[in-house]
This record gives sequence, C-alpha cells and structure tokens, in this order.
Amino acid sequence: MEFSGRKRKIHTSPHAEHYAHALQFYEQPPTENICLSEFETFAVDRVKLLKTVENLGLSYVKMSDDYNKKLNNEAKVLNFPYRPDSDHISHFILRLAYCQTEDLRRWFIQQEVDLFRYRFNDLGREQKLEFLHRNNLQYNAISDKEKVALKDQLISSSYGLSGVTIEHQDFYKVPFQDALDLVRARKVYLQAGYVYIPHQDIITIVLNDFRTKLSKALALTARSLPAVHSDERLQPLLNHLSHAYVGQDYSFQKNVGKISLEQIDSLSGKSYPLCMRQLHQAVRENHHLRHGGRMQYGLFLKGIGLSLEQALQFWKSEFIRGKVDADKFDKAYAYSIRHMFGKEGKRTDYTPYSCMKVILSNPPSQGDHHGCPFRHSDPELLKQKLQFYKVSPSGIEQVGESNFSLNHPNQYFIESQRVLSGGKDIKREMETPQRLQENSAGSTAAREAANASQDLAGMTDLDSIFQDP
Repeated sequence: MEFSGRKRKIHTSPHAEHYAHALQFYEQPPTENICLSEFETFAVDRVKLLKTVENLGLSYVKMSDDYNKKLNNEAKVLNFPYRPDSDHISHFILRLAYCQTEDLRRWFIQQEVDLFRYRFNDLGREQKLEFLHRNNLQYNAISDKEKVALKDQLISSSYGLSGVTIEHQDFYKVPFQDALDLVRARKVYLQAGYVYIPHQDIITIVLNDFRTKLSKALALTARSLPAVHSDERLQPLLNHLSHAYVGQDYSFQKNVGKISLEQIDSLSGKSYPLCMRQLHQAVRENHHLRHGGRMQYGLFLKGIGLSLEQALQFWKSEFIRGKVDADKFDKAYAYSIRHMFGKEGKRTDYTPYSCMKVILSNPPSQGDHHGCPFRHSDPELLKQKLQFYKVSPSGIEQVGESNFSLNHPNQYFIESQRVLSGGKDIKREMETPQRLQENSAGSTAAREAANASQDLAGMTDLDSIFQDP
C-alpha cells in the first residue's frame, strides 16, 4: 500500500475478484495507492464500526434477533464499507494500529471475529458454501445413506434437531481437531476421529480458522512496526487510532454552569464513576492531587458543567487547605486550569478523558489516584473499595457485567442522572447524547480524524504544562 498527498489515481485492483465477495479472510494485503485523507477516513470509519460491534455485544445477546437487527441498522447509519475496497484496506490499517500490545490485539481480534460472524450468518446457504470452497475449507457433506445410519446419534448430539429436520439438514464430516470448541461443549457426534457438524454450526469452524489466521497475522505485523514507524506521516495517526475514542466528547460550551460547587459532594456519591469518585475523595482528604489526577478529574468536572470560575474556586479552596498558600496557587496552578478551559496558550478546548484514554495513557504510580480502578487496582483492594462504598456482595460479583455499554466517565454520569430522574431529562444536565449525535452527524470522518489528531497533540501540550512545580 502506498500513500500520497496528491490526488488519488485510479488503478485496477488486483483484488477485484476478492472485492466481488461480501466476506473474506483478509489473507492478501492491499496494493492500491491511496491518499492520506483516505487512509484516515477508512481507519476512523472502521474503528467506529468495531466500537459499535463491541457496544452491541455488551448490550444484547450476540447473534440474537435484537442484536442482528440493531447491528444491521447501525451499519446502515455508519454507511461502511461504502466502497468495495474500503473494508479490505481499513482492516489492514487497523492491523498496524492494534498489533502493538497484547491488550490491543485481543480487543481487535474479538471485534473482528464478532463482525465476521455477523456477516457470515447474513450470507445465504449457497454463498456460505461458495465461501468455504473459495477458502479451501472444503468439508464434504455426508451422504443420505450415512445420515440415515447415524440418525439417532445425530439427533441426540445436535441441539434443536429432530428426525424431520435432519432429513433437510446437511452434515459435514470434519476432523475433530478442527472443531475442538464443539467437541468440548458436546454439541456434535464424534466417531473414529471425525465429528459430524450440522450446516448451521459450521460457523464455529470458520471462526476458529479466521481467529487463528488473524492472530498470526498480527504477530507478523508487529515485527514490521519499526519500518512503519519510520514514516513520520503514519506514526502519529497509528498511535492515535489505537487510543481513539470516536463517541461523544462531552465538552460543549452549552454545559458550562449547569452544576454548582455545592452539588459536587452529593453528585460524587450518586453519579460519579468509581475512577472520579476516588479522585474526588483523594482531593477532599489530601487537599492535593498530582498532575495526572488533576487532568483526569479537572476535565471530567468541566464536562459535567463546572465553569472556569468555579473550577478555579474549587481547586484553590482545596489546595490552600493543604500545603499550598493562595499566592503559590495563583502562580503555579491557576494558569494550567485556565489553559485546560482553552483560555491560555493555544486556546484549545480540551475534552474529558474517555475510558480508553484513562486506561491506556499515563498509568498511575505510587502516590497517584488517577487511572481506572478496574484496570490499575489490585483486585482485593478494588473489592475493599467497593465494600467501603456500600456495594452489595452480589453487586461486586456483577461488576463489569452491566447490561449496557459505557465508554466514557461522563457518559456514566449522564446515565446515572437519567436513572435517578426516572428517565426524564434533567434541568441541570447536559444535552442528551442523542441530540449531540444528531448535531454532529453532518461532519465527515476525515475531519474527525484530523480533529482527533489535533486534540491528541494538544493533550500532550497540556500534559507538559500541567505538572507539579
């Protein structure tokens, strides 16, 4: 794949045959020439698609009717892929971004596998058979004579099948080592080293093959990263993509002044996510936070509606109760707070941290209180903290198994306030996510990618300013 800042030239793709099919294993890398703006657009659009797959997988039972309908509708809204080659190219771009760590590889593989499963199940019977043959998965269907001879065993070992349905169901004879998941779950009949898989369950074999191929490909891609990172055009974008949050940014000027300082203590106990609750508790108890905590908590407060004047009053009132006098605060800390609100320096309107940014950037060290408690805390200490906050034993066991997806601390705050208000709009609350999504629907993906890159650069600049003196 080559990149150019000039106008893209149209070339006949050597992968045209692959693009004619709705599904592929992504075994051959793209060779087309694309410009950098297309590189950004393809990458951001696929990240959005995979994030949608992740969110729906947390909110619905995977492959249920509700899940399939919702994913189908969301895919239409995203309108991706909108070109035959965009799916192929974007997959390989994200391989470069998500091969860098084990956590990133695990996340990428899981979302790609879920997307692949949805697309495969959406194919018709003939299309599925064609896909299997095209990818050398040529498992042979057993004959009617063999099916009759094994009828009782096939019925007892295959979920949801009866004598009537078996007559109209193809069964494939597959080496058992290719279907270990089905064997382990005792979902298939095993005889003489072969399993007999009904047509509807052949997806398990295909997914195992896809997962294995993708895992190996990511390992090989990771070895090539030094060469890719030598290209100064690509390194910042790839690094950003793996940390990208493509949802609502929760930093709209309309929110300013929507909460008061008197509400903060009450809100922290009712509507703060755990990461922000522990930061609030730390600043109240210690009258100080190190720069990582001030950035994470300060931008969260900005996002829920604290104005600049209120923020200055909040931080100053706490710090002067500790070891910082008023004069030192004005000289050493006030500028960084104004900078965070876009009133100093480059006048950048910084946005609150998403969960991914909290988890993947600047992990806490001794004496820090920022970060994600569910990722950065010892499990036993996390359990004690939840008990201290009066979370029931059953609730502690269910942590991480919520029935809807949260990707942002400010999203948690809004959802909590909505639940507490009985689902009604809240007078002192931010604009609802649905309105915000509608307002932003007209922006292009390329512009989002460019803005995201600028925001990342701005955050680095803010981080260098927001240090302890």
